[in-house]
Order: sequence, then C-alpha cells, then structure tokens
Amino acid sequence: MFDPFGDGKESQSSTSSSVEWSQPCHHFEFPEILLATDNFDESLVIGQGGFGKVYKGNVIIGSSLVVAAIKRLDSMSTQGEEEFWAEVQMLSKLRHCHLVSLLGYCNYKEEKILVYEYMPNGTLENHIHKLQTPLSWVQRLKICIGAARGLDYLHTGTGIESGVIHRDVKSSNILLHESWAAKISDFGLSRIGPTNQPCTYVNTLVKGTFGYFDPNYFTTGKLTRKSDVYAFGVVLLEILCRKRAVDRSLDEEQWGLVTWAQDSIKEGNLKNIIDYDIRGQISTKCLKEFVQIVERCLLNNPKHRPTMAEVVVSLDSILTLQEKSNSSLQAAGKTIFGRMLDRFASPSNRENSAHGDSKLSSNSKSKSRSAGDTVEANNSMIHVPSLKVFKFADLKRATRNFNQDLLLGNGGFGDMFLCWVDKNTFAPSTEGLGIAVVVKRYIKARRPSHSVITVLGSLVHPNIISLLGYCDDKKDGCLLVYEYMENRHLGHFLYGGSSKPLSWGTRLNIMIGVARALAFMHSSKDQVIHRDVKPSNILLDQDFNAKLGDFELARVSHESETTDITTSVAGTFGYVDPEYAMTCRLSAGSDVYSFGVVLLETLTGKDAFNNNIKGYGDQVSLVEWARLLLVDRSELKKIMDPSLQQNYPLDGAFELATLALRCVLDNRKDRPSSEELLLSLEQIYDDNKQLIKDTM
Repeated sequence: MFDPFGDGKESQSSTSSSVEWSQPCHHFEFPEILLATDNFDESLVIGQGGFGKVYKGNVIIGSSLVVAAIKRLDSMSTQGEEEFWAEVQMLSKLRHCHLVSLLGYCNYKEEKILVYEYMPNGTLENHIHKLQTPLSWVQRLKICIGAARGLDYLHTGTGIESGVIHRDVKSSNILLHESWAAKISDFGLSRIGPTNQPCTYVNTLVKGTFGYFDPNYFTTGKLTRKSDVYAFGVVLLEILCRKRAVDRSLDEEQWGLVTWAQDSIKEGNLKNIIDYDIRGQISTKCLKEFVQIVERCLLNNPKHRPTMAEVVVSLDSILTLQEKSNSSLQAAGKTIFGRMLDRFASPSNRENSAHGDSKLSSNSKSKSRSAGDTVEANNSMIHVPSLKVFKFADLKRATRNFNQDLLLGNGGFGDMFLCWVDKNTFAPSTEGLGIAVVVKRYIKARRPSHSVITVLGSLVHPNIISLLGYCDDKKDGCLLVYEYMENRHLGHFLYGGSSKPLSWGTRLNIMIGVARALAFMHSSKDQVIHRDVKPSNILLDQDFNAKLGDFELARVSHESETTDITTSVAGTFGYVDPEYAMTCRLSAGSDVYSFGVVLLETLTGKDAFNNNIKGYGDQVSLVEWARLLLVDRSELKKIMDPSLQQNYPLDGAFELATLALRCVLDNRKDRPSSEELLLSLEQIYDDNKQLIKDTM
C-alpha cells in the first residue's frame, strides 16, 4: 500500500483503491470533473495557490447535486503526488465541523484533482487583508475559536489513531462558511505525530509559509504540534492588528508581524497596533488576556507554549468576558413597556397571543417561508404585516444620530441603542417621552437573516421578545426595533454584579417562562431552534417576567425536513450541546441541553465555565462539577447559590437539580423534551407553592 508519508513514490499499476480509507471518499472520473468545471473554464476559478487553480463547480454524489471547490494540481507546481495523496488519505480519516470536508478526488494519468465542500465566504485572509470586511471583535473571536477547535481535534487524534500536525497554519488556510464558521483546510504538508507525548517531534524537511514558521522548527528541523501553535499565534495577531504575517508597510527592519507586535507590546504601544475598526469594541481585560495567549503561543521554547486545547479554553473564556462586558454596558431604564403589537399584529398573531396557543397559524408559517425565500434571493427584508416599517431618518433622529450616550450594548451583529417612541403610533418620540424601545443597528456585513425577521415576526408569545418593526435602507443598512426590558437579563442578577439577588421563587418563575418559550417554538409545525440559550439572552421585564431574546443564530426546521439540521456549530462555549458540537447535527434537544446549563447556573449562581471552583482544578465546567456533587443528595447545599441564604425548599431544589442533570445528558435521546421540561417545572412549582410564596 502506498504510504503518503514515505518517499512519495507509487508504482504505475497502483490505483486509488490501494489506499485504505477509514471514511468514504468519492472517486470521481475525469469526465465528471470536466463536466463540473465546464472543461476548466477560467470564469469558474475562485482561487489559486502553490498547488494550482481552484474551480467552483457542481458535482454529483449519489443522487445529490453538490456545490464543490475543485482543486487541480498544476503540472508546474512545487507540490506533487506526495502532497496530493497525503491530503486524500488525511482528510478521508478526519471528520470535524471545523475542518473542510473532502468530498472526493480524481487521479487520471497526470491529473491530480481534489474535490472539497464549497465555502461561500472564502478565506480569512481575503476578508482581513484584501476585502477589508468590517468584522467585529466578537466575530473575530468566534472565528479564532472555530479554527482553534479544528486544530485541537487534529492534535488530539479524536477519531484517528494518532494526531496530525498541520504544518501550514495561516489565514489563507482558514476558510469561512456562509455562517462565518471557521474551517481548517489544505493538508498537503501535514504529518502524523503521536498524541500522548506533546513534544514528540518528527524530523522532516522544513516546509510551510514564511512569516508563520516556528523558529525552533526552522532551525532544528524538529516538527511538533507546538509548531502549529506558533503559527496560530501569528494568525491571532493578524486578526487583532489586520496586518499580514509579512507586512511591507511596517518598518523596513520589521517586516515580520511577530517582531513588530512584540516590540510594540514591550514599548507599551499595545493599543496602537490594534485594528482601528475594533479599538472601541475590546474591553481592557479581554485585550490583556488575548495578548497573553498570543505571547504564550509565540514563545521560542515549544515546551512553554500552550496546547491547542488550552488555547481553545482561553479564547472561549475571553469571548465570555467580552460578552459580559458588552452586557454590562446596558443602561437601566424605568419606563414601563405595556402589552404591544396588538395595534400592528395580524389577526392570526393576535389570536395566538391572546390564547397562548403553542401552534403558529398556517398563515404565519407560510409568510415565514416565503419571507425566508425572498431574503435569501435579494439579501433584503420583505414586508411582514405584523411589523411597523420605520424610516431610517426617524430612528437616526430618535437615537440622536446613534449617540454613544444611548448605547445599551454591542455584539457581533451590531450595536443596540435606547430611544423612545409614541405609545400609540410607535412614531419616534422625544427622549423620555412615550415608551422606551431598543434599536439594533446591524453591521453592514452582518445583515439580519430571515430567521430574525420572519421568525420573530411570527413567534408572538408572552415569553419571547417582541420585534416591533424594522428599517431596511439600502444605503444606510438595517435596523430592528425591539421592546425594551427594564431589568436587563438573567446573567446580570446571577453573576453580573447586581446587588439584588433573585429569590428562589423568582428564579423558578423565570425558568418556567423560558421553558414555555422553548415549548412553543419546538412544538410549532415549522420548528424553531434557538441555538444560543444562555442567561444574557433571557431578558427580564419590570416584573421579572422572562422573555427569550437574540434569535440571530436561530434555525427553522420545516415540517418536510428531518428533526435534525446539519449545520456549522454556533452558540456560546459552555452551553453548546456536545453531541451537536461533535456531529454538527442540531435539534430541539440542543436547546434543552443549553437550558439545563442555565438551570444549573440559576441554582448555583456560577457561570457555565467557572475557573474558580475550589478543589476541582484550575478549570472545570459547571456541568461536570454539578455531576460530581449531585451523586449524593446530601451534597446539594454545597452547590446552591449562597446569596439564597438557604431560603429555598430542599425537595424542590433537588428536583430542579435532578431535572437539570437530565437536560445535560450526553445522549440527546435521553433528555426530556421541552414540553416535558415545562411540565416538570410547573409540577415543582405546584408542589412547593406555599414555600415559594414565603421566599418571594
């Protein structure tokens, strides 16, 4: 059998079937490739590198027509047959949602062709350096985390016998899905390395890309997984500074980004090297921790660099800090927001709202589907009858030209501003008059998808945030107008610095409210999966009634589809369903898992990934910590939030903890449905009604 890590030679009689594949990999005939690329038409070229040209084309696999990226080896390329077979064998064994999937290959005479899944948003390099795409800081962090998870999978050998060293980590080898999820690509230079010894090296000729080379590997020829860590540190700097790894715009003696950045940091010029577009978005603490992980990745001694697993944990922690920082910027308001949307709701929406019906009307659903189709085709929002159409100039005036004094918070999709509208007509009003609303101004590169407009336009429920209207201005961008929630969000009261702890009864009522929202969404004919259930997305009105918000990541599963949706992993670390993270298959059970984590947070007052749980190591997830302790009911008091001061029913608390652990079971089939979840919570409330009243 041909060994892609040997001398790279293969007998003339050898064929592709001589390689043992651990995963199915389609063997394309050359005529199929010619048909897919229209005989390698130049108009279909979407990229070109050291290997050769890459074409966009449609290939047939089984009975499916699949859009693919078709990479053709150039006969003049420095990369040859060895790299070709290395990539085929490597990617046939590797399957992960943050690695680009190999659909198949073609080996015909002198032709060597690789067929990959098509990534609509191209390379990270293009967006950072060529297109100057306005990526927010949170977006960039999420891209970093996705790429880091892909590399961690390679290094730890999950699903394969031994780990893989990529050997060419760089921004042009990080591809972006249409959802902006990052995927590692180009495994032509990869090498196998043992997984159980982090510093075990492979002696090999030095290959890679200048600017990303690990200095230790460059001088010794000893390749380790820490060489990938170094290169990833360079990518992190690219993302932070928007400078190339070798940037001739820098001082002549410092064309290398690493040297320039390290010198700037030593001289105390850290803030000056950050990309201007994101300087106002990064909290001081997040910037400090991000730079620390970058500096550790770039240490000269490989043994002192972190593993990719450590990098993932650090980046996730930074993202959590940033999101908390964004949430803490929200200003408190005291205006009362009454029952809304009656004036603008369609008859079917009013009926559903009035009766608390858990089913969307067929009219609402048909509107949702057609609206989604229109958005996909035109990249603009369509008219939703239940929503008011605002003028950009009116909202600009109401927010005082989006004045920073009215800024409530910002995120990966855009900034949120407080303003006032007339309580009867929703016409923009003078500050302090009328009712307060939230205006979300979207980054132009992150226009709201149909899931935000049509889902929230159709999902009218007391426990789901109300979308009042929108503005879709081709020149000035998109704005959405939501109801304003006086008490911010659940996270603020659990661990966000609020001086007013929530009582046991209030916490249980909040959880029941969220469960009602999920049961309503999941039981709809066109099922809606939220995909990002967490305390900062559980908004609280003046009476502490819970409303589920932030539907940016929501997905709709139409009746004709299966119960699972195959999609790139998105969400927030600590709350993401592990089964979804491993398989990329999303279901309502993924929301249930996230809700179970929130239940544990509500019980304990600790966040999902707490680094300071005494006696359980430096870093332990809340789920694992609770599982360890709740084996014994007598240990319950050890996990309960001290701010409750033991004002809670023991039986009710234990039932709630047990329910939470059922929600976070590894196998989603063993978790309760959202309907079962709601019934259990209501039963706990009824069984402890008098005790709950005493604690309110």
